[in-house]
Amino acid sequence: MNNFRDLGLCEEIVNQLTYKAPTAIQSGCISHLLNGKDLLGIAQTGTGKTAAFALPLVQKILKEKINLSSNEVRFLIIAPTRELATQIDQNISSYSAGCGITSTVAIGGVSKEEQLKKLSKGSDFLIATPGRLLDFIRGGEVSFSKLSALVLDEADMMLDYGFLDDVNEIISQLPSERQTILFSATMPKAIADLAKSILRNPIRVEIEPESTVAKRVLEKLYYVSAENKNYLLCSLLNSSKAKRVIVFCKAKYSVPIIVDILEKSGISCTEIHSNRSQRERDQAILDFSEGNVKVLVATDIAARGIDVSDVTHVVNYNLPEDSSYYVHRVGRTARAGRDGVAISLCVEKELPLLRNIQKKISRNIPLVENHPFHEALTSASVEAIKAPKSFNRRKRARRK
Repeated sequence: MNNFRDLGLCEEIVNQLTYKAPTAIQSGCISHLLNGKDLLGIAQTGTGKTAAFALPLVQKILKEKINLSSNEVRFLIIAPTRELATQIDQNISSYSAGCGITSTVAIGGVSKEEQLKKLSKGSDFLIATPGRLLDFIRGGEVSFSKLSALVLDEADMMLDYGFLDDVNEIISQLPSERQTILFSATMPKAIADLAKSILRNPIRVEIEPESTVAKRVLEKLYYVSAENKNYLLCSLLNSSKAKRVIVFCKAKYSVPIIVDILEKSGISCTEIHSNRSQRERDQAILDFSEGNVKVLVATDIAARGIDVSDVTHVVNYNLPEDSSYYVHRVGRTARAGRDGVAISLCVEKELPLLRNIQKKISRNIPLVENHPFHEALTSASVEAIKAPKSFNRRKRARRK
C-alpha cells in the first residue's frame, strides 16, 4: 500500500496527515485495526507505531459517535513514560484537529486535579502511565463501562520499568469484550506470555527483526580514555553537522555534570532525567524540539517516547548496560525518513558492554581512529571489540 486511502482511512483523516506515505508498520496494521482485529505489532522505535494504532481509532470515533458520561472512556492507551504518553496525546490531537475528539492524559509528576476535571466530562481517549491510572481506578475516578479498545504501547519497556504487575491489575478491571492492541520493540518471554493471555486470535505484524538499528543510521565507535572523554564529546558537538543532538548518560547524577561542561564550552543544552519535575522535563523537550538548545542530555528515560523528527545525532556518552537500550537510544535519530548519526564513546572498562551490544545487533560498530583523542588499543582490547564468532559464522554462511 503506497497511500493511506488504500488502507481504508477516510478523507477527513488523510487530509490532516503530513506523512507522504504509510510506513511499513502502518501498512501492515491499519486495515486490520479498522476491521476490529486484535493485533500484536513488533517493530523498532521510530517506525510510526503511534499512527498505526491511533489513526484507526480516530476513524472509529468519526464513524460511530457515542455519548460518554462523566469519567467514561472509549479508548485506553497505556504507555510506560510520561513523555511517551504526552507525545501520543499530541499526535492524536494532530490527527483529529477540528473533529471534536477529546483526550485526557493521566501521568504522574503533576497534580491530578486538572486531569480528573477533564476526565469528568468523559473522554474518547485516556492516555496514561500505569501508576497514575491505578490511582484513578482505585479511587473510583474512571469508568470503563464503554471501553472498546485497549492499547499497550512499548510493552517491553513497561516490563523493564517493573510495571508488568500494575498492567495486569489494570487489565483485570477492563471489560473482556474489547479490541486489544499490543506494540513492542522486542518480545521477551514475559511480554510474549502477556500477549498470549490478552489477545484473541491476533494479527501479528513484525516489520524488523528484534533489536535491529534503522538502516538510515550511520553508526560510529570512538575508543577514548576516560580523562579525554569530555574533550572528545565537546569536539564532536562543535561540528557544524551536529545540529540537534541527544547525549545519553548512564546515571542521572552525571547529567548535570555534563550539562555544566557543555555550557562552559559554549554549547547550548538542556537536561532530562528522573530528578527533574514534570514541568522541567516538558520545558526541556519543548526547548529542544523548537531548536532553542542544540543538545539534550538525558538518561534512558528519553530512549523511547521523545519523538523529535530531526535529531541529527545521538551520542552514547556511556554505553548502556542493557544492550537492548542501544537500539532504543539510536532510534531517536534517522526518524521520519531522515538520515542520522549514532556515536558511541567507549572507555576500556566498557568493552564488555560493547561486546554485548555488537552481539545483540549481530555486527561490529565501525571504529573511528582518526581523531585527536583516540586511545591506542591493546591487543586485549582489539579482541574484545571483534565480532563474536557466532555471528561471524552466520555472515560467512550467508555469503556462501
